[in-house]
Amino acid sequence: MSEQSSTLLDRLGRFLARRLQSESSGYQPYTPSDPETLHRTLQPGDILLIEGNQRISAAIKYLTQSTWSHAALYVGDALPEPEDGSERPRLVEVILGDGCIAVPLSKYKTYNTRICRASGLTPDDRNAIIDFMVGKLGLRYDMRNIFDLLRYFMPTPPVPVRWRRRMIALGSGDPTRAICSSLIAQAFQGVRYPILPETVKAKGHASAESAYSRREILHIRHHSLFTPRDFDLSPYFAIVKPTLTFGFDYKTLNWAERKDDQTSEENGNS
Repeated sequence: MSEQSSTLLDRLGRFLARRLQSESSGYQPYTPSDPETLHRTLQPGDILLIEGNQRISAAIKYLTQSTWSHAALYVGDALPEPEDGSERPRLVEVILGDGCIAVPLSKYKTYNTRICRASGLTPDDRNAIIDFMVGKLGLRYDMRNIFDLLRYFMPTPPVPVRWRRRMIALGSGDPTRAICSSLIAQAFQGVRYPILPETVKAKGHASAESAYSRREILHIRHHSLFTPRDFDLSPYFAIVKPTLTFGFDYKTLNWAERKDDQTSEENGNS
């Protein structure tokens, strides 16, 4: 491929990526987290799942049959405060077209979110995961595979459910790896922390009685196959809800009385 045609394809790819990142109108979060409570609850190494409202979000949510279309890693104070006094970036994420970037928590203050926390993760492994993600800042992916990008412009392709995940992994690889969860999955695989491993019994020992023959081998899938939903479904990640972390007393809630309730009460007293 000539340098000129390569440049044209790259420009077209970046244009398509920007179109896919354009936000849809009419998005209304159901239960967005309070930013201060979210900040107090998050711990370094946590994964923040986001219900996005971009064009690509609709495709990812449909293909994965999930609410969550985006994922970011919380790195705490690993990144310095900006010299201009703006908010410290605490999330590292991958954006299609932009690559790996760092953003402040406030970016997702109006979105539905979920915290996924790796259970039993050692401090050394947690630091290794954070260092891996921070070290990837500035990474940009090749967007020249136009056909790999065009699949996301059809948000609801008429294919069976069992084939939809494979559609995310379809193509040359770079636009697939540019999906946010892929790099996070690679970081956790680097310390051999499981997400959704395939469990296969050791071959050739099915009828034996030894402990070795009954041992199951955990096969780590390629990181490009992971989606935001997988961290939610993983049996090894705890779901942390900010509203419950610091205590919740339902008796303190103030319920607004509905007109039909007032009418029923008045009729009962008459």
